Amino acid sequence: PASLRIPQQDSLPIGPPGWNTENNKQDRVKTVGMDAATLTYDTLRFGEFEDFPETSEPVWILGKEYNALTERDEILSDVTSRLWFTYRKNFPPIGGTGPTSDTGWGCMLRCGQMILGEALVCRHVGRDWRWARGQKQREEYISILNAFIDKKDSYYSIHQIAQMGVGEGKPIGQWYGPNTVAQVLKKLAVFDTWSRLVVHVAMDNTVVIEEIKRLCMPWLDAAGACGGAGELNGCLEGACALAEEETALWKPLVLLIPLRLGLSDINEAYIETLKQCFMLPQSLGVIGGKPNSAHYFIGYVGEELIYLDPHTTQPAVDPCEDGQVPDETYHCQHPPCRMHICELDPSIAAGFFCRTEDEFDDWCMRIRRLSCNRGGLPMFELVDSQPSHMVSVDALNLTPDFSDSDRLERFFDSEDEEFEILSL
Repeated sequence: PASLRIPQQDSLPIGPPGWNTENNKQDRVKTVGMDAATLTYDTLRFGEFEDFPETSEPVWILGKEYNALTERDEILSDVTSRLWFTYRKNFPPIGGTGPTSDTGWGCMLRCGQMILGEALVCRHVGRDWRWARGQKQREEYISILNAFIDKKDSYYSIHQIAQMGVGEGKPIGQWYGPNTVAQVLKKLAVFDTWSRLVVHVAMDNTVVIEEIKRLCMPWLDAAGACGGAGELNGCLEGACALAEEETALWKPLVLLIPLRLGLSDINEAYIETLKQCFMLPQSLGVIGGKPNSAHYFIGYVGEELIYLDPHTTQPAVDPCEDGQVPDETYHCQHPPCRMHICELDPSIAAGFFCRTEDEFDDWCMRIRRLSCNRGGLPMFELVDSQPSHMVSVDALNLTPDFSDSDRLERFFDSEDEEFEILSL
């Protein structure tokens, strides 16, 4: 179509999975000559995207079940309400002299923004919140968007993620894997005093319940140092006094679990288990995709995964003088993309959000129940306490300034090539 801007260098229109290119519903352009493959499309007209299928199979979107035949509008409203972060151009140079666009290299960073953005939505406005074009938005929602605006002083901007990634061994402009972006988000969340999240990255395919509860309830350690939980109140007036926010019963948890579910292709034994993760009410979805082409997966229908695609280059957005953010480009207002689950690259990171301890306990119960199912293999192990073979991350005394980055290199594989391969 005339509105599709074709790059001046080598280019080839290709069709994304699940889209009917023979009927010209959508073209994509592959730009050659960059370190990572670049998939961009600049036409976002509703009619150019394949409509959502009419099927009797249930549709699952981040823990909510829909009927595609009777709840079509509700499905599209839910998808549109998710924060959609894409490539941007003409933002302030990263680091002052770096790139002003992330086209071609920032897709996994944008997916990281989307999975964390969903956590912030659940944290501040709730999973059932819905976005509508043109309506006045809640102050909390505007604050969430401001945390991702493409400028250096936003908590989770492309600038912060790219520069923090340098400490994980990723030069600015290099493509990230799911594990790397999870580690970076964990470090950036330390500075977000508004959200006060605990972002925990579970390594070695193992989630340790005791470790998470200690992170989300730091007063437990303080109580122990003062002689036991029974003396906590008495200690608050003495040398073991805690800041008021540290006495909260539970800090909201964002749990990210980097996994590798096969070698070059996903092991089909994990497909049913992966689907069931989207059915959990605590689900934040999955970041992954294909080599050099990342997507944010938010659900499934039948054998197809439903995802938001960051491979659209849009102009950077500046907040208005009154603090409002022009937000239409942060919501995908066309039917979501789909791809067959077998096309998924085996390197992924699954995310979950637990606002309270009860929600975390419920998640643990559901995961154990899934592990007993014979329909598929567990993707990770859930244990009560840390196995002796695991190295305590806290013992490394991690700090946001990456002063220990060299010592961390053998623990955090930024290339995503040293995961334990789960097999039958």
